[in-house]
Amino acid sequence: MTELLNYKPDWKTGITAGRALMADPKDTRQVFLVMQAMNRGANAKGYHKLLRTEKGGEIAFQKTELADRLSDPDYTKDFAVGTVGHAYRRMIDATGYSADGLAQISNIKALEENVQHPYEWYTRRIRDVHDIWHVLTGYSPDEPLDESCLVAFSYAQTKGLGWAIIAVLSMLSGLKMKDGRHQIAAIWEAFRRGRKAKWLPGEDYDKLLAEPLAAARMRLNIQQPKLFKSFRASHPVPGAVSLA
Repeated sequence: MTELLNYKPDWKTGITAGRALMADPKDTRQVFLVMQAMNRGANAKGYHKLLRTEKGGEIAFQKTELADRLSDPDYTKDFAVGTVGHAYRRMIDATGYSADGLAQISNIKALEENVQHPYEWYTRRIRDVHDIWHVLTGYSPDEPLDESCLVAFSYAQTKGLGWAIIAVLSMLSGLKMKDGRHQIAAIWEAFRRGRKAKWLPGEDYDKLLAEPLAAARMRLNIQQPKLFKSFRASHPVPGAVSLA
């Protein structure tokens, strides 16, 4: 328990895992090593910020485990066409990903899921809304640039240093690529989108999932990623999940 609730950043672990992730972008385990090393302080602050929102006290009191809810096909199957929930279900069906699968990968320490502490519940909440944020932002869940963009967006939203490490390393990797400056511009644009958007961790996700996607993006001030879309128009990825 003491180790899990240590809020000081572990820079050595965070940077080492970040570099390993850049070497193998599909090694999702490294993402969670970075997050565990770097984000606990930000998540503790995020929990208290949640409590200061209008509905945050109720959300925190209910302590819904979103991974369980989002992994229930009976919960996700009935969202109307055009809603955030319907787009989420289509994305999950297309990729084969699941909230429960993400939870299992993230559970590097076997006892972590059993920690009964509000900060750890909030940490799981941020993990479990990741794929919903893919839907809201329009970044595909199965392409490295898209993931880097969502990471930058997530840093702007959560202030978790783990997100910052991955975003910066992604931008540095972009310097070695032929069209790297355009990819860097897209990642920086994602950070700016995250700063301008409403604070997503405070949302009631049951209500949000039932909301029309276009209306949700407008209400949350999630602006169109013009630079990203321009890059994707000239560099299409065959077979990538479209969330536009």
